[in-house]
Amino acid sequence: MEPWVVATSLIFAYLLVTLAIGVVANRRLSANAEDFLLYGRRAGPVVLYLTMVATYHSAFAFLGSGGFFYTHGIGFWVAGCWTILVGAITYTLGTRIWFVGKQFGYVTPADMLADFYGSEAIRVVAAVVSIVFTILYIQVQAQGLGYILSVASGDRIPFALGTAILLVVAATYLMLGGLRAVYWTDVLQGIWMYVAVWVGALVLTVRLFGNPLELWRRVVAERPDLLTLPGPEGFFGPGMWFGMTMVLSFGVVLQPHMLIRFFSADSARTVKLLGATTPLYLASLYVPAALVGLAGALAMPGLEVPDRIFPLLLVEYAPAWLTGLILAGATAAAMSTLDSILHSNMTVLTRDVYQRYINPQASEQRVVSVGRLVVVALLVVAFVMSVSSSELLVVVITMSAAGAMQLMPGICAVCLPARRPLSKAGVLWGVATGLVTLYATTLVWPHPLGMHGGIWALGVNWLVAWVATWFSAAPDDRTVERVHGALEEFIYGEDGAA
Repeated sequence: MEPWVVATSLIFAYLLVTLAIGVVANRRLSANAEDFLLYGRRAGPVVLYLTMVATYHSAFAFLGSGGFFYTHGIGFWVAGCWTILVGAITYTLGTRIWFVGKQFGYVTPADMLADFYGSEAIRVVAAVVSIVFTILYIQVQAQGLGYILSVASGDRIPFALGTAILLVVAATYLMLGGLRAVYWTDVLQGIWMYVAVWVGALVLTVRLFGNPLELWRRVVAERPDLLTLPGPEGFFGPGMWFGMTMVLSFGVVLQPHMLIRFFSADSARTVKLLGATTPLYLASLYVPAALVGLAGALAMPGLEVPDRIFPLLLVEYAPAWLTGLILAGATAAAMSTLDSILHSNMTVLTRDVYQRYINPQASEQRVVSVGRLVVVALLVVAFVMSVSSSELLVVVITMSAAGAMQLMPGICAVCLPARRPLSKAGVLWGVATGLVTLYATTLVWPHPLGMHGGIWALGVNWLVAWVATWFSAAPDDRTVERVHGALEEFIYGEDGAA
């Protein structure tokens, strides 16, 4: 049997397993929207841990990070900073988000913001920002899936067809089982992708160089520029390090698919456990990614699409059966994030648009049915975007996270009680000017003074929000007391240990 047949057959076998999980999840599904959208708020530590890490690490980590090490060198180990910060944000801010979600029945970030600020305009803005910038994230996962099948099959399966197949599989098990199916498949995918990236990187390193130390010696001798800062292309200056640390920590954690995970947890203790332990998984995955990128820079220099380096090395130097298993892990990395973002966008559109403005009296079954139709629409959008753009995966992810990070001032004002919280006008003007600044500092004048555009945007956002707050009406005192009073009791009372 030809190697490409073995590799692609194993990937398709993996896809069948995920579909089977979706069918089982469908049989366990309760006939209500909260179960479909939030897993009934019953996600325990093991399931939530694996879905969190699997969702955070996507095609970005499995493919994009290897491509970034290939191009820019070890400067990409800045990933260690942002993955640790993700844990701190989860431990502190995540527990508060879990509490207000449970206490006041929030399902989406827009629910939380609209309630606190008493503003439907903020609900709409939060929903639009959530959807627009996470669609970029969907694009990344779809492109990664297309790369995997295309390379595994030796280009016998075209990029567009491979993308379509894997998008349909992810959407199918999501529509069958809702967030339950997403979480159950993420348990499998979180384990598989971690083992796969380590095994793949070590096998390639041993086959090409004998051991990791020899790889390092070769890089020192042949490509010492990959071991310096700011790297071969001058990318990783101090401003970019700081910017990527902020954008890929706060920017990712504050995206709707991550916030919904906090809402779905069974307790604050579970969220705190995630904060204390997830950095171990997240940071350690960038060690094998560096081995892949550095090995690829020596073995296959001059690639036009560096993000393809891992699958290309596997096809060239690893046995077909191992290539298939590892690329199934790469598929898991992309699908574990893709299904989560499809779910979060479905939830936002169903809850914040359809149920709020189109059909407020919709039955539970109707809400679930509309959610499934929304998934189909998102599927089409994701496919069109993935085949019409070839930006580096890391670049697109960073843009997505920087956009979502513009909701940070508004969310912090909800979760961090202060003497004078931001006003409705402050949040709206802050988000508007932040997004304009993001456009200017990433696309018109990229990263002024070497500082990532997302940081410029967030700085302008905070400043404008603060100034506008002083010249506009504060949130309703009763709402502030209701939310912040409950939060303070949770933090400093007996519930804080929950």
